[in-house]
Amino acid sequence: MTQFAVIKTGGKQYIVTEGQTLTVEKLIHDGDKVTFDEVLLVADEKEASIGQPVVKGAKVTATVVGEGKGEKKIVFRFKSKTRYHKKKGHRQPFTKVKITKITA
Repeated sequence: MTQFAVIKTGGKQYIVTEGQTLTVEKLIHDGDKVTFDEVLLVADEKEASIGQPVVKGAKVTATVVGEGKGEKKIVFRFKSKTRYHKKKGHRQPFTKVKITKITA
């Protein structure tokens, strides 16, 4: 029986199942456990609970696998005929988590 949930974190929504490894925006956490309280939907093969906007009492628990920075994005500004150009790079920080439990 596969159970899945839709969670909201970092301004994005993710469909998650138990045992899945997920890369999300950088989280501030204490230790290695993280709890996602903004659960928008919990469903399995037979029934679904849809929140308005969140499902009451639903939680998704995860363990932190690691943290890091993503690939470098190049920001290049250029104006023609004025000798103006600026080059800047950016690496977005992320947290990698493994979903351990979905409770409805």
